Amino acid sequence: MTSILTAFVTVTVIGLIAGVLLALASHFLSVPENQKVKEVRECLPSINCGACGYNGCDEYAKAVAEGGAKTNLCIPGADSVAANVAKVMGVEAQDVVEMVAFVGCNGNTEATTKTNNYNGVNTCAAASMIYGGPNSCKYGCLGCGDCAVDCPVSAICLKDGIAHVNPNICIGCGLCVSRCPKGIIKLIPQIAKVAVMCNSKEKGGPARKKCQNACIGCKKCELNCPSGAIKVQDNLAQIDYSKCTSCGICADVCPTKCIHKLNQNA
Repeated sequence: MTSILTAFVTVTVIGLIAGVLLALASHFLSVPENQKVKEVRECLPSINCGACGYNGCDEYAKAVAEGGAKTNLCIPGADSVAANVAKVMGVEAQDVVEMVAFVGCNGNTEATTKTNNYNGVNTCAAASMIYGGPNSCKYGCLGCGDCAVDCPVSAICLKDGIAHVNPNICIGCGLCVSRCPKGIIKLIPQIAKVAVMCNSKEKGGPARKKCQNACIGCKKCELNCPSGAIKVQDNLAQIDYSKCTSCGICADVCPTKCIHKLNQNA
């Protein structure tokens, strides 16, 4: 009985000593928390989308408070979050360049055909691994809705076999962009008035055979753009929004109407 009691007391004393040592180590060896990081983090929306260019809100908060990162990089938070972050940092608030997601595909059920029947897991990620998907155009939307599932504000719906983004709901987080296995969803400026609704890199003839609404790379848009904002690269028209004046000429001259005029505030 004495030996058991002695062992119990010994273990207890060792535990107490270890606890004291750990407490002392935690106090004297701990790295002081940067209060600014905490305050900036509290301003952020906790979506952890990465639209700011950092791996989540925690990393962005640290980059702002300790690395001098810009205070207006949180696209989902828009100007209000940017203003709060700037206030914490004691700097002048800067406007956020608001962005919205856009699905660069108009390969609806009338424009494309099915080349095979897919009966597997109903996700774009899975469907794309089987011959690039069941649609005739292998660059187009698969319509399974992976993007819609990931959208935190339910801004994406499926219609006529392709995804559509409601620009009035979209917060520009970019989660759908990273989710799309075809890379057809892109972030464009909220004020953009035109966009290319195609993702095909095939030449004109083959592209039109697979999708009636495809870009044929004719360069009419490029030749008629007064500001040089649109170029045809890899058989696909691409818009440089830093140069675009929203004149809409490119949409007017496009023979397949794959360049659409947008009304983001409708």
